Amino acid sequence: MELGMVGLGRMGANMVERLIRGGHRLVGYDRDAAAVGRVTAEGAGGADSLAALVAKLQQKPRAIWIMVPAGAPVDQTIAELIPHLSKGDILIDGGNSNYKDTQRRAADVKAKGFQFVDVGTSGGIWGLKEGYSMMVGGDPSAVNQVRPLLETLAPGKDLGWGHVGPSGSGHFVKMVHNGIEYGMMQAYAEGFAILKRKKEFSLDLHQVSEIWRFGSVIRSWLLDLTALALKENPDMQGIAPYVSDSGEGRWTVAEAVDLDVPAPVITLSLLQRLTSRDSDSYSDKLLAAMRNQFGGHAIKSAAKK
Repeated sequence: MELGMVGLGRMGANMVERLIRGGHRLVGYDRDAAAVGRVTAEGAGGADSLAALVAKLQQKPRAIWIMVPAGAPVDQTIAELIPHLSKGDILIDGGNSNYKDTQRRAADVKAKGFQFVDVGTSGGIWGLKEGYSMMVGGDPSAVNQVRPLLETLAPGKDLGWGHVGPSGSGHFVKMVHNGIEYGMMQAYAEGFAILKRKKEFSLDLHQVSEIWRFGSVIRSWLLDLTALALKENPDMQGIAPYVSDSGEGRWTVAEAVDLDVPAPVITLSLLQRLTSRDSDSYSDKLLAAMRNQFGGHAIKSAAKK
């Protein structure tokens, strides 16, 4: 099958490479010409504009996979692509878009005579080797047309991907997936922090992670990656205690509130990420001042800069 790929960051480029290996024809575009050069070196065609990308796709209906940051960049890309498309062409959003934005975009695109598929994509930098987990939303006819691409990108033809529902559902399921990921990551991090703090046992955290990887009820691919991180840098030297987020954890928590679903683990894991970014916490200083006011508890002085 033929595909246009917009957005050739590491994940997008890896997807292009996996698809080429699967026998598909690819044309890639990115604002960074060097990124286009890297995928052409792997055997893909390259384009220097979105108009050129569409023009180079010969198979109809044309399918274009968008891998750009969520929000305005997706809307801008779609708006720039539409004048060059033909009725029935398929736009695929494989990024981390908010499902409500996806529902709006799908309705708008369909009103113009085009098709829209949302693919919540997990796998990160390992997807090239392991395959991608894909949660797909959209009309069945559109999903079936891009099925060969999904089967190639997935870990197996019938493994790791599925059509989960109408437009927006793919990104909704991926949003909750990422919320769960937040909670799992936080639990692993806290557990290993407890192990590290128990100085009298001098525990080898990498050894423990390797033990847990096999036969344990908490084994997972995330634990496999944790073990790799502990092997490479057991003391986390050179890493600032600052944890970013893509926004999907926030959306998951907001959705839980809207749906009256208690989600304390996911919510607290998100708050912990926010806490990690405050190296000069006003709230913690105020807490110390309160304790001093009511109980005369000592206040630790901040180091002078």
